[in-house]
Amino acid sequence: MLDFTFHSPTEFIFGKDTEQRTGELVKKYGGNRVLILYGGGSVVRSGLLDRVKRSLDEAGVEHIERGGIQPNPRASLAAQLVDVAVAEKVDFIIGCGGGSVLDTAKAVAIGAKHPTTPLWDFYSYKVPADTALPVGTIMTFPATGSEGSNSSVLNFEEQGLKRGLNAQVNRPEFAILNPVLTYTLPAYQTACGIVDMMSHILERYFTPTESDVALIDRLAEGTLRSIIEAARKLLQDPNDYDTRATLMWASTIAHNNSLGLGRQQDWSCHALEHELSYMYDVAHGAGLAVVTIAWMRYVAPIKPEKLAQFACRVMDVDPNFNDPLAVANEGIRRLAAFFKEIGMPLTFAELGCKGEDIPTLAKTVKRQPHGKVGHYVQLDEADLIKIYELSCQGISI
Repeated sequence: MLDFTFHSPTEFIFGKDTEQRTGELVKKYGGNRVLILYGGGSVVRSGLLDRVKRSLDEAGVEHIERGGIQPNPRASLAAQLVDVAVAEKVDFIIGCGGGSVLDTAKAVAIGAKHPTTPLWDFYSYKVPADTALPVGTIMTFPATGSEGSNSSVLNFEEQGLKRGLNAQVNRPEFAILNPVLTYTLPAYQTACGIVDMMSHILERYFTPTESDVALIDRLAEGTLRSIIEAARKLLQDPNDYDTRATLMWASTIAHNNSLGLGRQQDWSCHALEHELSYMYDVAHGAGLAVVTIAWMRYVAPIKPEKLAQFACRVMDVDPNFNDPLAVANEGIRRLAAFFKEIGMPLTFAELGCKGEDIPTLAKTVKRQPHGKVGHYVQLDEADLIKIYELSCQGISI
């Protein structure tokens, strides 16, 4: 296990009606004037926004609100919201919604403390993000894990890129997690969230670290199995509280980095997918379903052992120590079948992506400092093209 430092200061408030504690929590963390951010209006229609505002009123916290944040959130809107935060002299940001809202809230919190610095300078790591307004989150869509992570991802229209920022100041002060708020999610959105949280674990699980990482492996495998089990239960009963609760907490631990400690992480699939969700505005989880299977198929012949371990421990494939590649390939097939079972796409065509764009996509994938993509298998541009081409072909399940 490699050396690590892990600091996760977020307070998690989990359970029914927990949004009614919003005002109390904002006061606890020093907020007096709040900017509430939300997305397309579901928090208004459900009454959630009114409950949050009522809680703030009862605690004597002033507040303003802005909506309209889209999936694959735009940096241009985040920059406008920075101007609002500065002009209104807010001292606290609340993100009320899914991952796109929460990621935008984090960007606004950083921008409001540095109003003359473009957000791109932080997300391109030209300027360190060392201070931010405090952020509280009310998660309505378990997927990104943004409520407990140090990351935020935005679409930068001017640069034509989707990029993320990992910084400790991105970790929220508090995260309110009420599984009941997820009952009304459409099945497709729920499935996208399931793939996203699984991907956050897999990006950490597939590691080139050769020292003993068995403890974290087992925690990751158990979480992946719980997610798959919960997903299948939801197909039968979308309003089962315990199942929704399992997925909500799984989303959080999948991306707060507790399942990635002591190892070199990969992150190839997210890099590959970010180009798809920028160019085609596809749902992030749907794009991940396609590229994850293609990535696994490509790297399995190169390094089959960890994929075989995943196949046996998570996908219940019988072990065969004489042929780990065959075991790995059967695990990949079963994972693809699971994605299909919950309604996820497996090919470029299902996403609406075009094979003719592959050279452009491959050129813009974010590289690691070593000049390649990923760590489990380090990928150059030719490798990226081949993975995208596999995404066009699909897989027999």
